[in-house]
Amino acid sequence: MSKLVWKPGNLVAPVPAAMVSCGSMEKPNIITVAWTGNICSGPAKAYISVRPERFSYGLIKESGEFVINLTTAALARATDFCGVRSGREVDKFAHLGLTPLPAREVSCPLIGESPVNIECRVFDVIPLGVHDMFLADVVAVHVDEELVDQTGKLRLDKAHLAAYAHGEYFSLGKKVGSFGFSVKKKRKKLPPKGK
Repeated sequence: MSKLVWKPGNLVAPVPAAMVSCGSMEKPNIITVAWTGNICSGPAKAYISVRPERFSYGLIKESGEFVINLTTAALARATDFCGVRSGREVDKFAHLGLTPLPAREVSCPLIGESPVNIECRVFDVIPLGVHDMFLADVVAVHVDEELVDQTGKLRLDKAHLAAYAHGEYFSLGKKVGSFGFSVKKKRKKLPPKGK
């Protein structure tokens, strides 16, 4: 197999295209970030990385709070808009017709149209270069009721989540496996009863 060697760069993909809400209910803002993810499962912790010159940076640094709102194919245009327009110039919630909902544990709003909202409280900020990483405790999670089946299982496959890869947005598609499927033992067929 032939490979080309490129200079070091950010090619881990796809990544979430998350809309992060911050500010307050009275003066909310949204920033789109692709540098976000989980950093610990017990206790639940997440992160976002933001450039210090972004308007949302100061709001998050001052309040110590933000909400990671997962995005969908239907929210792709809004997601892109929130990443290229500044909250200094436009009220993104009003302009896009998005619904700011009160959070349970933090003072910034959830985005009502997002299927999953993850409330976060910052515990550390790490300067890394052009971005600073906000490390946060997950203090509450909200999920749309229609994504929970009769057994109580979260069905994110029904959310039509969006992802970002190398300058493009994608809708997540067909399931190709589930955790542990590569090592799962096949069930032996039992002979029919009475034989």
